[in-house]
Amino acid sequence: MSMRSSVGAGLLAKAVSQATHIPESEMKQKKAQWPWHLLTVVVLVGLAGALYYATSLMSYEWRWNRVPQYFAYQAETSQRAADISTVVELVRKGDVAEVTLRNDAGVEQKLSVADNSLQVARGDDVAEGDVVGVTRHWALGPLMWGLWTTLWLSVVSGVLGLAIGLATGLCRLSSNPTLRDLSTIYVELVRGTPLLVQIFIFYFFIGTVLNLSREFAGVAALSLFTGAYVAEIVRAGVQSIARGQNEAARSLGLSAGQSMRHVVLPQAFKRVLPPLAGQFISLVKDTSLVSVIAITELLKSGREVITTSFSPFEILFCVAGLYLLINLPLSKMASRLERRLAQSD
Repeated sequence: MSMRSSVGAGLLAKAVSQATHIPESEMKQKKAQWPWHLLTVVVLVGLAGALYYATSLMSYEWRWNRVPQYFAYQAETSQRAADISTVVELVRKGDVAEVTLRNDAGVEQKLSVADNSLQVARGDDVAEGDVVGVTRHWALGPLMWGLWTTLWLSVVSGVLGLAIGLATGLCRLSSNPTLRDLSTIYVELVRGTPLLVQIFIFYFFIGTVLNLSREFAGVAALSLFTGAYVAEIVRAGVQSIARGQNEAARSLGLSAGQSMRHVVLPQAFKRVLPPLAGQFISLVKDTSLVSVIAITELLKSGREVITTSFSPFEILFCVAGLYLLINLPLSKMASRLERRLAQSD
């Protein structure tokens, strides 16, 4: 019994050792790469230094302290007397002052205001509409509202564009000449004209005829533009699957639709994932063009903030950082999904 346990322990120790052992060649490869990683750091530091030197030549004064208020700030709401009244009670509780007003009819009005904004004292008479004080609460700044607009435009346009692109891509492979011709005309027209022109057409022409809102026109233009590129990605992905896969599925009794849904498309999805991710990343950046029809997305919010903050570089760097905040996780998620699908093969 002891011999069996010792043999088992030995096998377990050997398995653990093999699992945790790093091949010598891999270790050498990692050691050989660290100078290149160091060079990367040096290049990035050099670029940061060059930027700082360039701004010093322009005598530019950085004012990062002005930036936070455009992300979030403390908004003030005035608290006013509802009638001609007298301050009959005033109680301070920390940073808050509770004020009780009473009119000639004996009706009381209780207000809670910030203590340092208090405009009255006990026994004061106030008229209707007089400011007693203000309440403060945190509110989102214009950059965060612009980020929200960019996010919902991207998500809605991306979902619609994916549905349009999938249907159009399959139509381009259809044996029906009408479906194939119409889908080809749509793809070529959209891909052959600038997105900015399409936005103008949707809003100023189609939008005027159909009385569309600027948001609807913007989403429609972005969706159709994205759908055309997704259609070509889908078409190329499906055509990259060997014809024998479809023929084998049909020989097993599957219909054309079942073969496409259960055999061809799952394999094609693995191949089109990288270009699809790239297209959706481009879509996030393309949303900046809808500012021409007065939609205040992230870039337009940044431009408006620059006019009041007089800190153009700081705001533009923040805008670029917010775009990265959207696109980098999207890219990482696509890469992780791609690796997971590759492991499942």
